[in-house]
Amino acid sequence: MFTGIVEETGIVRSFEERSDAWRLVIEAAQILSDIKLGDSVSVNGCCLTVVQIEGSLLSFDLLEESIRKTSIESATDGTKVNLERALLPTTRMGGHFVSGHVDGSGTIKTIEQKGKDTLFEIQPNDLEALKYVVPKGCITLDGISLTVYAVSDSSFTVWLIPHTLEVTNLHGKAVDDSINIEYDLVAKYVEKLGLHQ
Repeated sequence: MFTGIVEETGIVRSFEERSDAWRLVIEAAQILSDIKLGDSVSVNGCCLTVVQIEGSLLSFDLLEESIRKTSIESATDGTKVNLERALLPTTRMGGHFVSGHVDGSGTIKTIEQKGKDTLFEIQPNDLEALKYVVPKGCITLDGISLTVYAVSDSSFTVWLIPHTLEVTNLHGKAVDDSINIEYDLVAKYVEKLGLHQ
């Protein structure tokens, strides 16, 4: 479980297909202080398990499901990714409950400057999933806990403060880029339990 408050941006050093899994190697700094084998790390919102540590390099094995549902497939040497260690019982809960199980991806449709803030409009690949998105609700984009500003029939918009752009990989994103989406757990449980009727 994560909070969606990104701790640092790491740098992808390699991403290759092996016989048993895909191997992702990321160079990190801040999260290395207490990381160990088997720990969970949110990488652009994907909950991945540390399988090897070599100096500042962390290795993760990914299954086909992770490749199919996320934007990780497009990662290359030098790609910046958002990193967050799993939360501890003593961690401040600054964002919202993020499972790290990405629901799917979407596309950045527009990036608009509004004074000192920035609006990102996102179109999910699965438009039906917009039923989980409400204004002022929570959404996770590339592992970042954000508040929804507006929702339409084909997209939703989030409002970013300068700090979020500065400390995450969003400052390097452009229109038409792919982005990972995790919808709010509460909304999915409400649907499952039939409480929305």
